[in-house]
Parts: sequence; C-alpha cells; structure tokens
Amino acid sequence: MAIVRHGRGPAAAARAYASQVHPVFMLPPVATALVGAALAGDFDPVVALVYAAAAFFAVYTAHVKDGYVDFHRRGEDDDHPMTERGCRLGLAGATAGFLACLTALVLVSTPLAVALAAPMWLIGYLHAPQFDTNPVTTTLGYPVGIALCLIGGYAAQTGSLAVAPLALALVLVVTLAGVKIVDDTQDYDYDRSIGKRTVAVAVGPERARRLALAALGTGLFAVVPLTLSGVLPPSAPAASLAFGAVGAVAVRKDATTATMLLVRGAYLFLAGLLVAVFFRPLAGAGVSLPDVTALGPYTYLATEALFAAAAATLLVHAGRAALWRAARTVAAVYPIAYLWDWYTLEVGVFSIPMRTGIEVLAIPLEEHLFMIVVPALVLGIHETVNPRPGELKADRDSDTVDGTEGANREPDTTEL
Repeated sequence: MAIVRHGRGPAAAARAYASQVHPVFMLPPVATALVGAALAGDFDPVVALVYAAAAFFAVYTAHVKDGYVDFHRRGEDDDHPMTERGCRLGLAGATAGFLACLTALVLVSTPLAVALAAPMWLIGYLHAPQFDTNPVTTTLGYPVGIALCLIGGYAAQTGSLAVAPLALALVLVVTLAGVKIVDDTQDYDYDRSIGKRTVAVAVGPERARRLALAALGTGLFAVVPLTLSGVLPPSAPAASLAFGAVGAVAVRKDATTATMLLVRGAYLFLAGLLVAVFFRPLAGAGVSLPDVTALGPYTYLATEALFAAAAATLLVHAGRAALWRAARTVAAVYPIAYLWDWYTLEVGVFSIPMRTGIEVLAIPLEEHLFMIVVPALVLGIHETVNPRPGELKADRDSDTVDGTEGANREPDTTEL
C-alpha cells in the first residue's frame, strides 16, 4: 500500500516526510530548549541536543497528526503529501524518535527533565482533533509546549528549576497565547462553519483581537517588574521594546499580516531575552537609571513634556473624533482633579521638590499640566487599543473632500 500520494519511490517518500518540517513552528521549540540549557551557564552540549531533539520530534508529531486529521478526516486541507498509511507511519516514526530521546534523557540527565519532556509529545499528539476544538487548549497548547522546552532544557542541565527560567516561561506562555489568538482569527469563518471552537469563534473576532492585545501587553510588561525585582537582568526590557514596536505596527493590520509580524516579533523577543539573560550585556557596567533631577527646577516640567508628546501622538493618530472626545473628558475631569490635588497638597500628603515654584490658583503650575497630561495619555492609549475604523475612514474621506480633490470636483445638486 502506498505511503505517499504524489510520486513513487524513496525520493518521493523522503520529500513527503520532509514537507512536515515547518521551520516557522519547528525552530522556536528547538531554539527555546537550547536557550533553557544556556540559562544554566556551562552546559553539556550532548544533553542539550538530546532535549532539543525531543522537542523536534514532539512538534513533528503534532504536524503529521494535524495534517492527517485536517485532510483525511475533516477534509479541511486541499491536499496532503501522504496517504493515511503514510501518516500513521510518520506518527510511529516520530513517536519512536521521541521515545529514543526520552530514553537517552533517562541515561544522561535527571528524572525531572524526563518528567518535563514527556508532556511535549502528549501536547503534540493531542493537538488535533482533541485540543484544537477547545478555546483554551487550542490557544495554550503551543505556548505551554514552548514553556516546557525552556524549563525542561534548564532542568536537563541542572536537575532543578530556578526563578528566572520559570519567570521567562510564564512570560512566553502569556505572550505567545496572544499571538496564537490573532493567528486563529485568520480562519474564523471556516472554523465557525465546522464547529471548531477557537477563541475567535467563541467570543468573536473583535473581542478575540482585544483579548490577544491584552495578553501581549501583559506578557511584554511583565518583563519590567521582573527586572526591577532582580529576577531578570537590566537589559531584559529591551526585548519587550523590540517586540512592542512590532506589535504597535501589527495592531491595526489584518489578521494575516498581523500574525506574520507578531511571529517574527516573537523571534526578536526570544532572542532579546536570551541575550539579556545569558550574556548580561549591562552587568558590571555600572549602568544606572538616568538622573533627570539634573534639570533642577524644570525636572517635573520635562517629564510632563515627554508624556504629553506621547499622549498627543496617540490621540492625533486615533483621529479627530478621538481627539475631541479626549478634550471633552479632560475638561470634565479637571475640576475634580483640581480639588483633589489642592486638598492633598494642603494637608501635606505629598511634596514636589523638583519644580519651578510657580503657583497658579493655589497649586503648582506643574500640577495643572499633570491633570491634563495623565488623563490625555490614558485616553490616547484607550483609543489606540480600541480603534474605531469607521472614524478613521471618515477622517480620510474628509481630508479628501477638503483637499485638492474636493476643490476640483463637480458640485452635487443634492447639496444645493
């Protein structure tokens, strides 16, 4: 009985099985397993490669099983290189490879590494049709597998776990869950038609996108408190900045383009965390926080100018309607903030030493600006993460009408 659907002979079979190696999804687990080993410091390369190979065979199992279910069982895919028998043989081979790695880990590593490696194959095998029909498991399967690669790679070297790899694993789970939710929105219509319960199908594409942004933001920001508490080195937030820049571009793109950008951003994120934790570029360099108090009495004003620029940028980008909404809200909040600020200063709740000393209506000048800048920044972020496409289109249409094109158009008799 044939094992491939296109061609004959060993070469055709080799091409068919090689087609199940998808670098976009294969490289991160393998690389993450090696990152976990690197986090341990001086590591045994043989042990690291064995654990990375286990990760490879687990993901290969997932790809073969997914292709088998989607083409031969669901009819979801248009084509597949292997017959049903070929898929079963592929699964058997991948499982044998994984068991060989597991046996090698028993011999060269620790029971903890074996215990962390075993679930990777289980996640891969149950990816379809068990896990990919539930919003939670279809979203968290791959991220949890990545986390097991990281902490397992570390445990294979040390025989124990530590705060840093566990913290990084948690950050990756949350961040990659956001990427996976965006990825699944690409197939919303088809998944809904066959009853496949992704997050997008369960809550709708718009809510799914907002949930994905929340997960991405939480994961990226989590690096900051972990750095401030000493769990991660000082350079770790640079990884979040790199991924955050990609995410800022992806947030307003369609699902396909956003997924492409976010997957590549995740590579940058992982690479940045690796450099920060393993190489520690700022360690011992005497790097400290910038001392903005060097600006003397203008320190507070300088920080307000910085955040005011950020707020203005966000609101202008969100459109004129968002800008006017923010202005009205700030105006409504201002009297309450003024009274609150005056009272707390009057009773001595806090003091502001680095200020100009100029007072307007019984409170410092800087506090008046603070009461405008802070709500404006909050509203700018709100409008950015909750875009209103109809308003952006209306702004563009208005610009067209008010510009050169509008000046040269023929008058509409219905307007006269």
